[in-house]
Amino acid sequence: MRSFLPIEGMAIRWQSQLEILDQRELPLREDWIRIDSPADMVVAIKELAIRGAPLIGVGAALALAQEAQQNFDTLRLSSMAQDLRQARPTAVNLMNAMDRLLTTLASGADQQTFLNAAFSIYREDIELCEQIAAHGANLLAGKSRLLTHCNTGSLATAGVGTALGIIRAAHKKLPCHIYVDETRPLLQGARLTAYELHKDGIPATLICDNMAASLMRAGEIQAILVGADRIARNGDFANKTGTYSLAVLAQYHNIPFIVAAPRTTLDLACPDGAAIPIEERRAAEIHGVDSGSYRLRWSPAIPVYNPAFDVTPADLVSALVLDTGVYTREDLLSGRLSQIR
Repeated sequence: MRSFLPIEGMAIRWQSQLEILDQRELPLREDWIRIDSPADMVVAIKELAIRGAPLIGVGAALALAQEAQQNFDTLRLSSMAQDLRQARPTAVNLMNAMDRLLTTLASGADQQTFLNAAFSIYREDIELCEQIAAHGANLLAGKSRLLTHCNTGSLATAGVGTALGIIRAAHKKLPCHIYVDETRPLLQGARLTAYELHKDGIPATLICDNMAASLMRAGEIQAILVGADRIARNGDFANKTGTYSLAVLAQYHNIPFIVAAPRTTLDLACPDGAAIPIEERRAAEIHGVDSGSYRLRWSPAIPVYNPAFDVTPADLVSALVLDTGVYTREDLLSGRLSQIR
C-alpha cells in the first residue's frame, strides 16, 4: 500500500497524511490543510479550499483511499463516495471519479484493488495533462500573445494543467506573454493563475475581465485558452463565468478560441449545454470580497445573481484539446465527441 506514496503536487500532497493547499489564502499565504476524512474533503471542496474540476476529482479519490487504508468498510466507503459526489454540481470530473470507485466497490473488490483504482485516478490526471499540453502546444505555433481566464494549471489539476499546461509547453518553444483575466468574483486569475505564472517565470500581465475586448481590438491577443468543467455530447461546455463573453469576442475579432480539458470532463450523457447544471454561489461573493482571509464589503444587501459558470456553445469553439487529440469546430458539430470512450 505504501508504494503509491509520497504524493507531492503543487496543491495536494500525501506523505504520512493527506493535505491540500488552501487556495482561498493564495497568493499571500501558503497554508496546508490536513484532511483526516472524506467529510473534511467535502467541506474543502464546497468552500473552494481545493478547486479545479480535475483536482477535486483527484482529491476526493485520495480522501477515499486514505479512509480505505484505515478502515476498508465497503458500505461506509460507498456512502462517503456519494457524499463527495454531491459536493459540487457542475464539475463532472468529480462525479466520474466517484462513479469509478463506486463501481469498483460494487464489484466486490478487495482493499488493494480499491486502492489501486483510487490512486490510478491521481496518476491518470498527471498523464492526461501531459498529453493535453503536447497536443495543444502545436496549435500555438507562431502565437506568443495569449489570454486565459480563471485557473487551469497545477492548482486545478494533479499535473501541469489543461489550458495552462498548453501555455507552459508552448512557452518552451516560443517565449509567450500571457494576459490574465482577474476572473471576478473570486479572482482565480488574479490570485491563482498569476501566482503560477510568476513561479514559472512566464511573463504575464493582469487585466480586469472587462479589458479583454479592447486588447483584442488592438491586436494584442493572438489566441485565447480556457478550461472546462463539463463538456456536453454536442461540444457545448460549462466553464467559469465570463468564458462565454470571451468566446463571443473572439469570434468577432477572428481570434482562435481554444478549450482544453481531460476526457474526464466529458459528459456524454448530457446532450447539450442547456442540460448542464449550473451552480449558483453565495451573494457575499458579489457584495464584496469573501474568500479565506480576504473580507471586504462594498455593496448594500440587494439581491444577487451569481452563477459560478456559464455555457459556451460549440459553434464558438475553434478547437477543443483533449488528451485524445485536437477536435475542430467541425468535429464538434458533427458529433465526433460521442465516439470518445
